[in-house]
Amino acid sequence: MIMTIIRDLGPWNWWILALMLMGLEILAPGTFFLWFGISAFVIGTISLAVGAETTFWVWQTQLVRFVVLSLVAALFGRKFMNARGSNDPQDPELNERGRRMIGRTAVLKEPILEGQGRVTFGETTWRINGPDLPAGARVRVVATHSNELVVEPAEAHA
Repeated sequence: MIMTIIRDLGPWNWWILALMLMGLEILAPGTFFLWFGISAFVIGTISLAVGAETTFWVWQTQLVRFVVLSLVAALFGRKFMNARGSNDPQDPELNERGRRMIGRTAVLKEPILEGQGRVTFGETTWRINGPDLPAGARVRVVATHSNELVVEPAEAHA
């Protein structure tokens, strides 16, 4: 039954496949299935123009052309999207919260003793590593190490 439907639809199968691939792109965005969908649409358009019953455009030829066109389209699409900056993250430090703190200053509520202490930014308390300083000293975050912020006196940058 399914083979009968596929045979009866002829070249329209490619357009149905193109719609399914583009629909899959909507469900799983990433501009990957889009290029396969465009390739299926092109093969379907050629199939409608040439006709499915020609001797040089049999289903095996169509399938090979689809695979080749899909690979070319995916490579071109990747290059095109990279050139437009689509694969660059909008915020490269999104998942690295410590790196986002570099350059910020804070006032110590507790002293730094033996190089270790804590500082609060907003509602988050961070472990810090730096020179011994009394409570009330102003510090600037200069780096991160593991889950600790590395600080130095803020006056050093003034």
